[in-house]
Amino acid sequence: MSDKEKKSLVEAVLFVSGEPVSISSLKAILDMSEPDIKLAVDELISEYKERSGGLVVLEIAQGYQMVTNPLYAKYMRKFTNTVASNKLSMPALETLAIIAYKQPLIKAEIEQIRGVNSDGVIKSLLDKRLIRIVGNKEAPGRPMLYGTTREFLQYFGLKDLTGLPTLKELAREEAA
Repeated sequence: MSDKEKKSLVEAVLFVSGEPVSISSLKAILDMSEPDIKLAVDELISEYKERSGGLVVLEIAQGYQMVTNPLYAKYMRKFTNTVASNKLSMPALETLAIIAYKQPLIKAEIEQIRGVNSDGVIKSLLDKRLIRIVGNKEAPGRPMLYGTTREFLQYFGLKDLTGLPTLKELAREEAA
């Protein structure tokens, strides 16, 4: 198989997947070596970036995904008539931010930071699979510890948690 065919095959899988696909998954499906897959993905990322078109290939949530170019997000929302239920409420975003930056932590710690009961918000985030129970704290009652999920990374288009803005960056943005 030629390099062009390998790249086309990887592109086809990314196009139909709808979710991030890991190198190991591509390797299992495509019967290609890891270096060949990595080379094909890197070339695709570069080609789509150079093209500045409606689609891009991004590294998201420990995998690769073909997505619409973020520059056209507002038009895609209009086109698909995005339902408000897919959006996160301010309390949900606040709780998610606390969990993302301070994970793992228990519900009482979240409520202490927020200053309000968080039962409903935590249930909603669990239902949307943006957070998960990552264990139990070594404390009386062994309360559940919460952390973010792969779906969280995908929802926000992050490669990993290091992609989150630092608190200094957020403060600078707010001041501007």
